[in-house]
Amino acid sequence: MNLRQLMLAGESQTLEFKTSFDKAVVESLVAFANARGGTVLVGVTDAGGIKGVTLGKETLNEWLGQIKSATSPALIPDISACTEQDQTVVVIHISEFPVKPVNTKGRYYKRVASSNHQMSSGEIADLYMQSLQLSWDAYPAGSHTLDALSLPKINRFISQVNENGRFTLESDGLAALEKLNYITSDHPTWAAMLLFAKEPIRHHVHIGRFKTPDMIIDDRQFTDTLFEVVEQSMKFIVSYISVAFEFDGSLRRKERFGYPLPAIREALLNAVIHRSYTDGSDIQIKIFDDQISIFSPGIFYGGVSVADIQKDNYRSSLRNKLVAEGFYLTGNIEKYGSGFIRIRKALRAYPEVKFEVSEFAGGVMVTFTQLQGASVAGQVTGQVTGQVTGQVTHEIACLVGVMHGDMSRQELQTALALKSRENFDKRYLKPAIAQGLLQLSIPDKPTSRLQKYRLTPTGKILCLQQQETQP
Repeated sequence: MNLRQLMLAGESQTLEFKTSFDKAVVESLVAFANARGGTVLVGVTDAGGIKGVTLGKETLNEWLGQIKSATSPALIPDISACTEQDQTVVVIHISEFPVKPVNTKGRYYKRVASSNHQMSSGEIADLYMQSLQLSWDAYPAGSHTLDALSLPKINRFISQVNENGRFTLESDGLAALEKLNYITSDHPTWAAMLLFAKEPIRHHVHIGRFKTPDMIIDDRQFTDTLFEVVEQSMKFIVSYISVAFEFDGSLRRKERFGYPLPAIREALLNAVIHRSYTDGSDIQIKIFDDQISIFSPGIFYGGVSVADIQKDNYRSSLRNKLVAEGFYLTGNIEKYGSGFIRIRKALRAYPEVKFEVSEFAGGVMVTFTQLQGASVAGQVTGQVTGQVTGQVTHEIACLVGVMHGDMSRQELQTALALKSRENFDKRYLKPAIAQGLLQLSIPDKPTSRLQKYRLTPTGKILCLQQQETQP
């Protein structure tokens, strides 16, 4: 564009207006160099009006020398003077710098919309590794040795990779990890520690069920290796999402949860895979009656903006390349950079759910909000009434009524004042499980001595109904 077109376009991600040459001009050039390049027009007001500047014979060379000496690595922009409306305007253009980040006097800047912002230490480190095409999780994990890795977790990973078919790994666990660069110089990488450590690194997922912003009903903190923490977190979230059952004349019922579970899982995976693990903050998940929010430390990586991810052709940039590859090889994610596309696709069947994304407090916040006036919990309760409660016996209703959290068989019998195990199994426990009101805490080992029982989402709805009908 010519000078007039630039001024009419207004300040933007790649264009800045300055009335005079000062340190703010240098800061803008640094911000542009750390992004995708940009242009500063000196002699133009913020509103795009021409004020002009006075130049001496060596002024442009002096400005160029000041820019070069005030930046590291040294920036050498294109600089030229133009005449517009009998006034002199200086055009200073800098391209994206190949080795980032660039600083001025020890300060690092990034361009956000039409303004410059000083970068945090985490953003500086991210930009440096991105510039060199490095990934933090590919570095050796401090003083940790290979003994810190769990062979059962590694073998389970190898089995999942081979079953998924995207890659083939030999059965030798450590050799397989070395092939995938999870082991380097006989030491585990940070990715290996995040995925396979015997003692998980303390990066928490903190989940709370809230009735109001200051009234918490339930609270969990999960600290585990990443594959496991995703499953644990997802189970907890689902346990607090209401569900309706629809019958279409066939023997099988259809479930419709209050939120699209694939979208919730995708948002959770994004938070776990793409968070900044150099930030000690927790992933925070808050579940309200009509809203679920997920906060992940670390803003979008690689210059991707909130506006970019709203488009289906946004460019993916991976902060944790080896972690992402592990989830890709096991089939947990389909392909890099498609998470938000899949979330939008899953939401098409849920027009009553609003999805929002924002950068907030140094991280990314995604929010699912139910738009209808009444909460889905209330709507689902009405839908289930008459379909389920008519099949519930007095014994099952009593069992559901005494449930609170995970309870063992003995705790349930004691709460019901029942002595006969056979009577308890036949009239209470088994029918409740068969009707989908109770579930096992260890479903893979139904006879485990550690086995406990908990309410399913349907069971919770029935429990809520009973509470509402009590005087």
